[in-house]
Amino acid sequence: ILGVRDIHADHAASHIGKAQGIVTCLRATPYHSARQKVFLPMDICMLHGVSQEDFIRGKQEKNVRDVIFDIASQAHVHLEHVR
Repeated sequence: ILGVRDIHADHAASHIGKAQGIVTCLRATPYHSARQKVFLPMDICMLHGVSQEDFIRGKQEKNVRDVIFDIASQAHVHLEHVR
């Protein structure tokens, strides 16, 4: 946008965008769950034994929190790449 043509800046912006997308998805989870929709990766949910129904019902058990932590950790990894 600003005319910066640097491969490193592009790479950093890519990782920042990915981190922001992940965080936005996590922040929107209660909103979407209230509307009977879950947009979280099911492979991570299944890894922790969590179903879409657990999010829809608003459960806050440890395994649900572990799913959120794992997904948030992916955003953190992208931020670490930027640093």
